[in-house]
Amino acid sequence: MKRSTLRKTVLTLAALVAGAGAAMTTTPAQASPTAAAASSKSCVTGAKLVPTCGVLWGAAAGGFTGKPRDEEHKNWEKLSGRTATIFHAYHKGDEKFPTDAEIAMTRDKAHPRVLLLNWRVEYGSTWAAVAAGKQDKRIDAFAARLKSKFTDKFFLVLNHEPEDDVRTDAKSGMTAKDFAKSFRHVIQRLRADGVTNAVSVVAYMGNEKWMARSWWKDLYPGNDVVDWIGLDSYVSAEKNYYHAGKFADLLDRKAKGGQGWYDWATRNHPGKPIMVAEWGAYHRVGQVVDKAAQFNSVLPELAKRPAIKAIVYFDTKKDLFGDRDISVDSAPSSLAAFRKLAANPLFNVTVR
Repeated sequence: MKRSTLRKTVLTLAALVAGAGAAMTTTPAQASPTAAAASSKSCVTGAKLVPTCGVLWGAAAGGFTGKPRDEEHKNWEKLSGRTATIFHAYHKGDEKFPTDAEIAMTRDKAHPRVLLLNWRVEYGSTWAAVAAGKQDKRIDAFAARLKSKFTDKFFLVLNHEPEDDVRTDAKSGMTAKDFAKSFRHVIQRLRADGVTNAVSVVAYMGNEKWMARSWWKDLYPGNDVVDWIGLDSYVSAEKNYYHAGKFADLLDRKAKGGQGWYDWATRNHPGKPIMVAEWGAYHRVGQVVDKAAQFNSVLPELAKRPAIKAIVYFDTKKDLFGDRDISVDSAPSSLAAFRKLAANPLFNVTVR
């Protein structure tokens, strides 16, 4: 979530709605036909973490609060009523990760989880520098850490939402083509280093402004290095506000006269699983707006869009500038609708 959409934010779950911290459940109430089909069989993840049925459910919690992300994630699980199978965290540069806390979250037998790790490999340099091998020491150190500490499958996003960082000056080292080359180099370098458990994700903003740019098509790194295609996109529950809409609207943004994001992904890259790697419904801080319509719209859309295999909610009381609330419990009715969504058996997927 960047400045041009819903900037990267902090999460505070200080005030839980009374009674919301109940034990996590997976009640199959109001199951959609798709959910009913999923609940009739055992849904598990495969070699590339693609579910055999159902949809992986996840969350990003506590990103920039300074509080332990694992504890914030668990708090959010209690709030929403379900284990958030995907545990989303962010890293940059030479940070050593997965951290011990992140690894521990995947070893919780009562609540099995899989990591979704964003990594800004180019931090402090440029995409062109990464593509030229100037950050290979950084990449190799990450590979060594994985092989020695963490061999479970996990999702790896490289420089999520690259559109907001693109510069058209060829000398900048940050063109769309530089991004694609950088992504390719990192994945190929990790593979050459013997890393076999990283499932690669390219995560777009899917904003109509960027999709209208001539360079947007140059961002895609190539099917051979991309395992999943991701989208970070949000809607406003507040009418007549920026990007007001429902779940379909965050999937279908397009340039004028162009193709909607979901249609672009499925038609140009058929067979690639899609992850909504960040999503949420927001309103201005201080407004009391019911988000039930947004949350209630999710299951019907998932039933129509079989390529979507994972959705990951980004929850925060305030964004970076303090003006937008993306939390699920900003109103009792919103939380009730979200807990109803979370309880659906469509999300009963076991990580293997």
